[in-house]
Amino acid sequence: MNKIGIIILAAGESKRMGSPKQLLQIEGKSLIHRTAEIALATDCYPVVLVIGANKPQIAPEIVDLPLTIIDNPMWHEGMSSSVKIGLAGVYMTYKEVEAVIILVCDQPYLSVSLLERMVEIYTTKKPRLIACRYGEELGVPALFDRTLFEELLDLKGDKGAKPVLMKHLDEAHILQFEAGSIDLDTPDEYQAFLDGIR
Repeated sequence: MNKIGIIILAAGESKRMGSPKQLLQIEGKSLIHRTAEIALATDCYPVVLVIGANKPQIAPEIVDLPLTIIDNPMWHEGMSSSVKIGLAGVYMTYKEVEAVIILVCDQPYLSVSLLERMVEIYTTKKPRLIACRYGEELGVPALFDRTLFEELLDLKGDKGAKPVLMKHLDEAHILQFEAGSIDLDTPDEYQAFLDGIR
């Protein structure tokens, strides 16, 4: 076990999808179950899952997994509220944590090897930040050293941890993850993804 926690953000209402995207099926597994399994397959601890909107439908999906599940009643205030409550959940579970990796559950090409690479880079080089690049975007999965936790706790709005990432870009180690640009926000994106894997 290393001293890196994982926070999976899954509290949003999936307005553009029209139904909880956390429950979309890919090769027989829901997105949220698949993302949680990938996180749990690493040596990271704890793995904290933040749910909020659509909790009654989503909670049964992950009841069999050894996660720390946190309900975010303030999910409507934006992604930053889930980052903050997830960070509190990590710290309450394991106070010795040195860094956290933040994930979302709608990147279907997320892999154990990508997360293990982030852990390896952090363990050997100790950057304050590791972020993924896809196209012109920088984003999740992203790792934050504990020296940035205070800034994460000060976040507001729906940008998630992006403002902290952009503020410390000159200290960040950047990983290429081109498939990270594929996320599933709309029925058309989901259908295009399914058509692509058939």
